[in-house]
Amino acid sequence: MSKFLIVGLGNIGNEYSDTRHNIGFDVVNAFVTKHGGTFSSDRLAFRAEVKWKGKVFVCICPTTYMNLSGRAFRYWLEKEKVPLENTLTIVDDLALPLEKLRLRSSGSDAGHNGLKDIQNIMGTDVYPKLRFGIGNRFSKGMQAEFVLGKWTRDEIPLVRTKINKCVEIIESYASLGIERTMSQVNNLSISAD
Repeated sequence: MSKFLIVGLGNIGNEYSDTRHNIGFDVVNAFVTKHGGTFSSDRLAFRAEVKWKGKVFVCICPTTYMNLSGRAFRYWLEKEKVPLENTLTIVDDLALPLEKLRLRSSGSDAGHNGLKDIQNIMGTDVYPKLRFGIGNRFSKGMQAEFVLGKWTRDEIPLVRTKINKCVEIIESYASLGIERTMSQVNNLSISAD
């Protein structure tokens, strides 16, 4: 039975819920909910395990705060004995417009502190990432406020559609592999249902 580690990046605490920076948590929560799992507080993360089509998914939302995500990533990777290529890290991305998603088998941290910490701790950037475009509609000097801000009412329908699409991408990634899933996802322009 193949095993996958699904990692949603975000920050713990009510003040961060429903913010752009916490979209990794939101996607992993949606995946776990769809497959009937529940989270429990565990070492360095909220953890849930779900089974689907003969596969096991260990899903984590690190409780270390975004900038220290690598500790939780490495701990659960080693504890669950998941090969690095069977991980998927879901993260917000300022460089992508809101209607875009980008799946890659490797790639730089692109200035994202959560990915930077994982890369530093693991010593590689060769691990799969699903980047959730959040756009970059902010005034000069207001990047942190934008990233840590909540979605606008106008954005929410598209965000919900994209979260559901991300759940399908996780399933496709585990079933068809990353290359086939990338070819289906990376040129999509997603609109609200």
